[in-house]
Formats: sequence, structure tokens, C-alpha cells
Amino acid sequence: MPASKVHFTPLAVRSLWAGIIAGVLLGLFLKGVEYVTSLKVYTLLLNVDYIPLLNQLQLSEFAEFLLHLIISVLLALVLALIVNWKGTAWSIRTRLYFYMAVNTAVGLLLYPTTALSTRTPDLLDLPALLFWLTGHLLYGLLLGWMMRERIPR
Repeated sequence: MPASKVHFTPLAVRSLWAGIIAGVLLGLFLKGVEYVTSLKVYTLLLNVDYIPLLNQLQLSEFAEFLLHLIISVLLALVLALIVNWKGTAWSIRTRLYFYMAVNTAVGLLLYPTTALSTRTPDLLDLPALLFWLTGHLLYGLLLGWMMRERIPR
């Protein structure tokens, strides 16, 4: 296939849309939590203070949110590739549990980055952690639901 032609598989297209939709809803959920509780969980979602080079830039909220969506789409694609690997025959329930477990684990692994910024919740802020993990669990549920069917490549 010539380099100038791009072929988007159904897997890539569904991952793109699922990642965008789930990422936007995670952002809205955490922004709502931050608005109602003043816990800086949305700020944590967009935080790039600990990333070299990016922390040198003055990014707008929109630019930070776009970075979040890019990560969301990439994560959706990687998880879809794992779930749709040749030879795997996971039930829809198993797929949902997988997406929920992985994304809750991602949330748990990312939460300690809050210690690297003065703008985000304290590392030991239990309510912030619970909202953060709830958001990532819901993100995983939504992503898993949107990616529940086996996708031909």
C-alpha cells in the first residue's frame, strides 16, 4: 500500500470514537466533581507539571484536555488490540471487567503524580482518590461497553 494512503480499520475507528467519547465524559465527570467539592481531581487529570518539556509550556485548558483525549484514544486502541487478539474468545462480561480493571489500575498508578504538583490534591486526600478512581472505573465501564463486540481487523 502506498505511503500516501491511510487505511483505517474498523478497530481503529471504533477505538478513536470510544476513546474520545469516554475521555470527554471522564473529563466532564471530574470537572463536575471539582466544581461541587473543590477537590482538584479535574486539575489532576489535565496536569502536566511532571512531564519534561510539556511542563515548560503555558498550555491552555483546551490544549491540556486535547492531550488527555490523545492518551484516551491511544489507551482505547491498545486495550482493543489486546481484547481482539487472534485466538482470544472473551465473553462480553469478561471484556467489560477487563476494561474496568485496567482503567481503575491506570487511575491508581497515575494518582501518585499528584505529589509532583502543588495544584493537585494531596497524596493522602482519600475523598479525592475515591472520586478519581470512581471516574476511572466509570471510564473503563463506558469504554468497555462501547468496545464490547469483537471487531474484525
